[in-house]
Amino acid sequence: MKTAIIYYSKHHGNTKKLLDAIKATNEIDLIDVTKGTSVELAVYDRIGIASGIYYSSFAKPLLEYASANLPENKQVFYIATCGSPRKNYFDAIGAIAKEKNCKNIGHYSCLGFDTYGPFKLIGGIAKGHPTDQEIQGAIDFYKSLG
Repeated sequence: MKTAIIYYSKHHGNTKKLLDAIKATNEIDLIDVTKGTSVELAVYDRIGIASGIYYSSFAKPLLEYASANLPENKQVFYIATCGSPRKNYFDAIGAIAKEKNCKNIGHYSCLGFDTYGPFKLIGGIAKGHPTDQEIQGAIDFYKSLG
């Protein structure tokens, strides 16, 4: 199954660590939405959408990219890294995919070192994350998609 993962991973590169590990053992295309490259996503059977969490949501540039470029009727999955886990992190990106009649086939999230916004004042939270176990969890999640 031809797969692309569109992503936004800044600050500490937590999300990119997960994606690089997945790519090391799987044939996927990683598309950094900050590079401004135009990619025809319609040629992919399924599309992953990955981001660090910024103020309780996927990164705004990723949401904008998905809104403009996500094709209709695709299988989609989500990967996120965050300072503290919550279920509602997937709401905004899920709404975009739903508008495009995409089928949600799963999501994975784990902790990621976070010094964004006010967390910088206290030296950050979730230091040492993602761990090797969390990275392996992302690999296992991807493999479970079939």
